[in-house]
Amino acid sequence: MAESDTPHQPPLLLPDAAQQGAKPGTPLLRLETTQSREGLLDGAWWPRSHNIAAELPALITELTSRLGPITRVGLDSAAWEELPTRLIIDDRVVHLDAHEVGDGTALVTRGDGDYFVLLVVPPESEPAAARAAMARAVRDDNITEAAQLPVANPDEP
Repeated sequence: MAESDTPHQPPLLLPDAAQQGAKPGTPLLRLETTQSREGLLDGAWWPRSHNIAAELPALITELTSRLGPITRVGLDSAAWEELPTRLIIDDRVVHLDAHEVGDGTALVTRGDGDYFVLLVVPPESEPAAARAAMARAVRDDNITEAAQLPVANPDEP
């Protein structure tokens, strides 16, 4: 079969491995359940603290296993105790960008610029509200902005 006969999968689709079940001890993470990425967000992460050095390595390890190598993460500077400019995670340098948008998201970059937008649920969130926000964030029909999800009524469609 010639290379041109090989079907090409656009880089914007989530790989099948993204839908694997989580193992105990992995970060509290949900990714969109379809490859289409039609919603406003591609997933949601609920860290256990505001310490990025403690929280990010597990997230990056998990995302790398599902999406491929992660090169950069953009984070809201107000949501974290400290934001270094880079961390070494699994023997790879991951660059961290601080921004002051305050929208409750993390912008995760893999490869040559393909990025994923994750809702970051505040660590102090009540479990029911956090689970509802994470579930809503990954719906294909979600049109609620990230900053509104943790406070959104979980009964709304």
